[in-house]
Amino acid sequence: MIGSAGQSAPEAAMQNGFSAFLGTSLSKIYQTGETQVHALRGVDISIAPSEILVLLGPSGSGKSTLLNIIGGLDRPSAGDLWYGDLNLTDLSDRDLTRFRRAHVGFIFQFYNLIPSLTAEENVRLVTDIAEYPLDPADALEQVGLSHRLHHFPAQLSGGEQQRVAVARAIAKRPGVLFCDEPTGALDSATGVKVLETLANANALFGTTLIIITHNAGIAAMADRVLHFLDGQIVSIEENANRVAPADISW
Repeated sequence: MIGSAGQSAPEAAMQNGFSAFLGTSLSKIYQTGETQVHALRGVDISIAPSEILVLLGPSGSGKSTLLNIIGGLDRPSAGDLWYGDLNLTDLSDRDLTRFRRAHVGFIFQFYNLIPSLTAEENVRLVTDIAEYPLDPADALEQVGLSHRLHHFPAQLSGGEQQRVAVARAIAKRPGVLFCDEPTGALDSATGVKVLETLANANALFGTTLIIITHNAGIAAMADRVLHFLDGQIVSIEENANRVAPADISW
């Protein structure tokens, strides 16, 4: 993709106010025997720095596939993807790993904590390899768990485990944070706490948030909401005013 006056794709995108991610004609085809599954069908997407983006759509609509590609966990079958002036589709596997390590945080519905490590040690796994990390204790204080530093996952509730996972993700101060159903296994009160932590990371560190959820109410805290169906973005909504997590209709 070339902009006016021979601009590259990222230059053209940044001129128009987008510089975090730019994806053009992103497609993903999975081959199962003789059957082809088109998980993404020529998706174009621009994501602004510090934006909060919510992805909505039924299971199998392409949301998680897009998240995995943007997060460097998978590659598109076709199309180009830029992060700033870095073309992710041109990177080797090793360089893609470096990109994830330096710039990306992930939060999933299931916490992926290591059972034999304390909350602080689970967070330290990330801070030991990050360039400008938070102190693990500070990250856990951000999620209200300063009193649980030395507890193991089995000693924590489900909501507390998810908050440890959030602390681990924000501790590296990632440029972008991908959240796949981060409140899916939580009650509303705990879910609000998790969303407040994510909103704080966005406000304090300028972290771009991309949230996949089946909870349509969460869309109110986003700058934009992308609706997916059959591997495509079928509509985009913009919120003139973001709603605070505590005011979301759960």
